[in-house]
Amino acid sequence: MAIKRFGVSLESDLLDELDEMVNQKRFTNRSQAIRFLIKKNLVEEKWDNDMEVTGAIVINYDHHIAELHAKVNRLQHEYHCLILSGQHIHIDDHSCIEVIAVKGNAGKIIKLSNKFKALKGIKHGELVMSGSN
Repeated sequence: MAIKRFGVSLESDLLDELDEMVNQKRFTNRSQAIRFLIKKNLVEEKWDNDMEVTGAIVINYDHHIAELHAKVNRLQHEYHCLILSGQHIHIDDHSCIEVIAVKGNAGKIIKLSNKFKALKGIKHGELVMSGSN
């Protein structure tokens, strides 16, 4: 992929904020930060327009809570058309993390993620989405 150069004019305050972001996120330069922001914006537009996306749902829970693991599995089977794969990881005697790779309509994936997070006993849940192409 060819890289093309172009000039950008910014107010000094906005440039200072960009430089601060470059330092905080440890980008190698401003160009890398601008590429990141453009891609992030394009992906978020796909979410807003309910387009196809890929992503991962990560949930953390106590596997000793009665029936919770079975509910997590049932939900995965119910939405098998969106789920590419799942990985169950034992963290310690009580805690597990489930990483569920997903692909499909953004709205449906958000709905599925919210269903996982709403299960009683889920300590934490997070959805990460990206464009599918």
